[in-house]
Amino acid sequence: MPSRVGWLPAAAFILIWSSGYLAAKAAAPHADPLTYLSWRYAGVVLLMGLLALAFRAPWPSRRDALLLALTGLGIQALYLGGVWVAVRQGMAASVVALIVNLQPVLIALASPWLGERLAPRQWLGVLLGFAGVALVVGHKLGGAELAPLPVLLAVLALLGITVGTLVQKRFVPHFDLRSGQVIQFSAALLLTLPLAAWLEPMRVDWNAATLGTMAWSIVVLTGCGISLMFWMLRHGQAAAVTSTMYLVPSVTALLAWSMFGETLGATAIVGMGVSLLGVYLVVAKPS
Repeated sequence: MPSRVGWLPAAAFILIWSSGYLAAKAAAPHADPLTYLSWRYAGVVLLMGLLALAFRAPWPSRRDALLLALTGLGIQALYLGGVWVAVRQGMAASVVALIVNLQPVLIALASPWLGERLAPRQWLGVLLGFAGVALVVGHKLGGAELAPLPVLLAVLALLGITVGTLVQKRFVPHFDLRSGQVIQFSAALLLTLPLAAWLEPMRVDWNAATLGTMAWSIVVLTGCGISLMFWMLRHGQAAAVTSTMYLVPSVTALLAWSMFGETLGATAIVGMGVSLLGVYLVVAKPS
């Protein structure tokens, strides 16, 4: 992968990020979405704050802190909040996945603003990657309802993670992942918690499933997954890093097939191959 981002970190990120959809599926019956996310954000702030203090991590300047708070609102609050609430409002997860997987396309279109240039091979990969995602989730789209509010929430999630990624890559790519995430998730919590109190009864059933998914979300999805994504953004081309997310629906489908017995048709398998080819074209070094 370009600029010293290897395949192993990318593969680890894809696997971890894919598990997030399964964690959300497990937690959904037991907690209101914004309330669950508020607890998750608070847990991340506590975890990263303790790590920052224990290792005497440097804290960003006031300018960088404001930018990190802005990116936290987009990448964490708007993206996760939009996806979770859209699904809770009845939108099929496959439709949400298709909408938010437009992110690599938007990042590629904005690449000149980042001072990056994509080769024709990479543009082909971006388009193939999205086509592969459409094939993977396409069999689940039949009869899916597209109510205005869930669609708006999914688009808001797409814009949130896209703008947040672009701002972070251009203006504040280098920051300590511990102290920086304290700021990001604090900003996300300050937005999400009042919304949860306003819109939800703030129900959480603190059973084994909820505690397990919460621990996984805080320690693995954030402590490892999001930190990996930020590390890859620091060292790699933004379009190449975000294009790896094209593989998330494929890996999620494989995990759901192996763990929950969900069906996996021939079209989805073809789509996995197309997505893999598309990502390879974007991230592989030219020969």
